[in-house]
Amino acid sequence: MGGWAIAVHGGAGVDPNLPWERQEEAKRLLTRVLNIGVSALRSSLPAIDVVELVVRELESDPLFNSGRGSALSANGTVEMEASIMNGNGRRCGAVSGLTTVKNPISLARLVMDKSPHSYLAFSGAEEFARQQGVEMVDNDYFITEDNIGMLKLAKEANTILFDYRIPIETCSVASQESPILMMNGLPISIYAPETVGCVVVDSEGRCAAGTSTGGLMNKMNGRIGDSPLIGSGTYACNLCGVSCTGEGEAIIRSTLAREVGAVMEYKGLKLKEAVDYVIKERLDEGMAGLIAVSSNGDVTYGFNTNGMFRGCANEDGLMEVSIW
Repeated sequence: MGGWAIAVHGGAGVDPNLPWERQEEAKRLLTRVLNIGVSALRSSLPAIDVVELVVRELESDPLFNSGRGSALSANGTVEMEASIMNGNGRRCGAVSGLTTVKNPISLARLVMDKSPHSYLAFSGAEEFARQQGVEMVDNDYFITEDNIGMLKLAKEANTILFDYRIPIETCSVASQESPILMMNGLPISIYAPETVGCVVVDSEGRCAAGTSTGGLMNKMNGRIGDSPLIGSGTYACNLCGVSCTGEGEAIIRSTLAREVGAVMEYKGLKLKEAVDYVIKERLDEGMAGLIAVSSNGDVTYGFNTNGMFRGCANEDGLMEVSIW
């Protein structure tokens, strides 16, 4: 057994023009939540508890696209989703379409622990949240001025996404210099989903994973991405824990998170080999990234975008936070 390890991400696909101050702000947040996770692991908190704790921290900060600071749907509201999975027994919980639940990851945990189901969505998930007494806030709590401005630009350009970390005054609508990417055959502007996630293996070798997002800026109402889908955006088993980020539609098609566990299980690949394999062979033309841990204490990541907000640490003293 190789001891505990943890990784976090704040989304794959980073705009090359992202101001240095924003880059440093992201690194500080990733470092802070990593340190929270490391402290919890040193206190022998189980992997599943550490995942929930760290993702809650990321949801509560408006920097990334989850919880507070979530991307806005076409009608200007927030529809959040999250999932969590315990590799021990492969138990899981997921939620979608949340509009007033302060911490979606904790409601996903309650679906796993306190309901007979694995996945609740929209009004049913909100009703369950009220029954469980979780903290609820007005939808306005999640909406930032930056995102209101970016939704306006996205609507003017008739696209589902703008990179809403870039200050509005430096954004140009449908700039000819912006790379055009395709999603399900439709062009989108700069892709920067900024989903958050955390994967953990504790000192007992138990793996867990969690992912949380606000989805896509200017997305169609009711759109569900990969983040709450077990096996696509999130997966954990007795071998590994995986959280994905990037082009949700491509991650869904490839069941990307489960593929890591599958090639470890069926092809006998080590964690790093498995991650490299699925990023290269399973995404077709999609853009994505993922973080992963294995039950023997390995930790790694992979992405085919120009960058991914990420950080990892382990019991041996590794501690790194990077973007590019």
